[in-house]
Amino acid sequence: MTDLDPRDRAILTGLQRDCRMPNAELAAQAGVSASACWRRVRALEQSGVITGYGARIDPARAGLQFHAMVHVHLTRHDPEKIVQFIAAIETCDAVQECYATTGQADYHLRVLCRDLDAYNRFLETFLFRLPAVDSAQTNVILRSVKSSGPVAL
Repeated sequence: MTDLDPRDRAILTGLQRDCRMPNAELAAQAGVSASACWRRVRALEQSGVITGYGARIDPARAGLQFHAMVHVHLTRHDPEKIVQFIAAIETCDAVQECYATTGQADYHLRVLCRDLDAYNRFLETFLFRLPAVDSAQTNVILRSVKSSGPVAL
């Protein structure tokens, strides 16, 4: 499903604002009946437009004080080593996001840890032990200006 009509967009906008909104309220905002809204939400889920629901957590209040962007350089682009790298990254709780990009670094990781010591352990016991990793540059995030905003529809 790639062609979203105005009602689908209204539903998605409402759910991004508050995914716990009652179906009747969401339907009213979208200008459809409650049953039509429910069917549209299910269709958006089944088509993969809606990929999940969740709560937003303040990392600092949850005890995760160290936040960084880590720019990872690979030793070489051996397909087998890249598959191993990605599989390892997917299992690491400290890695919140991972992007393969163009430019100087091969991958960019957003990492959350309890503190600097925990981040150092992440580097020494995890990241630098991956065979594909040559080096990494860390940019410590001082404060968040904008984070996880809704997708503009």
